[in-house]
Amino acid sequence: MELIIKPTEQCNFKCTFCSSTKIADQKTDELSHDYIFNFLKRYPHTNTIIVNGGDPLMMSPDYYWRIIDYLDEHDLDTSIALTTNLWPFYVKPNKWKDLFNNERVGITTSFNYGEGRLKGDYSLFTVEDFWKCSDAMLEHCGYRPDFISVITDMNDYAAMKNVELALEMSNGVEPGGTLHNFSRNDKTGVECKLNYAMSSGDQDRPYLLSKIYKIYVDIWEAGLAPWEFNTKQMIKRLRGGGTSCPQNRKCDEGIRSFNPSGDYYSCGAFGDDREKTIDFDYEMNGGFATPLQDSFELASMKKACYTCPMFDICNGCRKTIKDFKRHNVVEAHCRLMKTIAPKILEANGIEDVEVTPYVDESNATAR
Repeated sequence: MELIIKPTEQCNFKCTFCSSTKIADQKTDELSHDYIFNFLKRYPHTNTIIVNGGDPLMMSPDYYWRIIDYLDEHDLDTSIALTTNLWPFYVKPNKWKDLFNNERVGITTSFNYGEGRLKGDYSLFTVEDFWKCSDAMLEHCGYRPDFISVITDMNDYAAMKNVELALEMSNGVEPGGTLHNFSRNDKTGVECKLNYAMSSGDQDRPYLLSKIYKIYVDIWEAGLAPWEFNTKQMIKRLRGGGTSCPQNRKCDEGIRSFNPSGDYYSCGAFGDDREKTIDFDYEMNGGFATPLQDSFELASMKKACYTCPMFDICNGCRKTIKDFKRHNVVEAHCRLMKTIAPKILEANGIEDVEVTPYVDESNATAR
């Protein structure tokens, strides 16, 4: 089990693609430790507490030290992964460096070229700013953190530059470890993770999944896959061939998420939408909820998906299915995906699987 927590939705940045940008001024709740500790009693083998936001550094370090104290006192193996823009750390490193150097804590940050990543005064968070934050981590913590880049229609022209930046920060050394869990002493290189913007906050329409897979294909063909997380996932996602039965997708079963109010979900992205909540007391008393698996409308984008070798990619995220149906972009996505599917199969080393023809279901009810 993994746990995603949003201690706060407040943020010192005003990024245009982030759900918290739209709601931070109205949302001042802070997640009570009681929810976290009760969860850990129910799921003591939780691998990682992933801290998102807002920005985690809008809380005081004491908030996280209290979690660490609980983990130490109960001899739990759980690590803590903070995803932060790092600007407060760059400004006051002494405030944070003891926490960041704790053996349970790993840091991931964020950067992307383009106009959407804005600081609190609405000025651009530049690549020079990003280098300052990374240099501060190297100086005070001994490593450069991996980073997430959110890709939108406004910045996808520069998507490859983010990966090239990771290569530059790595000095050509291939990244070791993962975005969240690593032995600090063994970490090498810097890994970028290009995420497509989902529909949330000020990002009204989702970025097409097929468009970012076209970018992943370009990264693979350019030999840059070692420095981009999702490209590495793509080139092994379909190995074994065939179409996966949607009943085998168990995305409810390995993760849980808290919003600052204590609302409880099996997916952080659905939590941003305030949809598919889980009764926390029910689950803490021994129940187990599967709201996404139980939602038939989230099983696939369209009927033709069930015979397509791209099923595991296009239907791998139920939030994407919901977004694409809601915004009526399923057919646009599908048409493009059919054109790049042969390359994705090639990247997976699959030679004996045919790409099924495109079927227009725009006048049908997708299942």
